[in-house]
Amino acid sequence: MKKHLSIGLSAFAVAALLSGCAGGGGGTTTAPSSAAATSAPTSSAPASSMSAPAAASELKVAESKVGQIVVDGKGMSVYYYTKDTKDSGTSACTGGCLTAWPPVTTTSATPSVQGVMGALGTITTPDGKKQVTINGMPIYYYAKDKAAGDITGQGVNSVWYLVAPSGEMITTAAGS
Repeated sequence: MKKHLSIGLSAFAVAALLSGCAGGGGGTTTAPSSAAATSAPTSSAPASSMSAPAAASELKVAESKVGQIVVDGKGMSVYYYTKDTKDSGTSACTGGCLTAWPPVTTTSATPSVQGVMGALGTITTPDGKKQVTINGMPIYYYAKDKAAGDITGQGVNSVWYLVAPSGEMITTAAGS
């Protein structure tokens, strides 16, 4: 009985996760939820398929091993790519890069924030979505971050860094 219950609960959890990721129509992360901390639209967290767009991004501040960082409404960390050019209106992350580093997207012209002081905006992705920017720099998720609070993308290849609430790039190592 316990084994069947465990399998049933696991299947339910997977089904719930997948149905949540599909909601909102194709973002790169988890689905928006009415149970978010605020009434603002939520952003998506990376999903294994990385294909469902978010209804809208909600960004907030969370504590991490490197101090305060910007996360989405589900607590998923967001990153800058140092090869992007500030205020260029485009992302330097293309092709396979987008599989590992999906863009944080929104359907809102002005993404909702809580505690983030950097200037928010959007750029248009090649597929027509709105990628969120902070201080003119596009932001991304890391596909290997699987749970809220994960910061495994920090410092990857010395070009991917977490975002501070001020909009500055955090270059401190996660172990520091």
